[in-house]
Amino acid sequence: MITVTDSAKKQALHLMDEDGKDGLFIRVGVEGGGCSGLMYQLDFDNEETENDKSFEDNGLKIVVDKKSFLYLVGTTLDYSGGLNGKGFLFKNPNADRTCGCGESFSI
Repeated sequence: MITVTDSAKKQALHLMDEDGKDGLFIRVGVEGGGCSGLMYQLDFDNEETENDKSFEDNGLKIVVDKKSFLYLVGTTLDYSGGLNGKGFLFKNPNADRTCGCGESFSI
């Protein structure tokens, strides 16, 4: 399961509303690449496949493909709007190493 903080929920709902995408869910995934080997993906979607796992946390529906879920179990999705940059943050307890920007990791 992926935990969603209040700040991540607020920003996700704001972005969905701003883009006219009310009612969609958040798709989270992992793909090869980045300076540490694996990169996080985050997008809005409206179609699930048979290879997806879906759940709800803090009032948001999250969908993850089964392969990515193995890398993301226990992760917290947060949002930072601070001076060091704005964006969604993945706090992944499975990551052995992360890059400086926080967009890639290795296990």
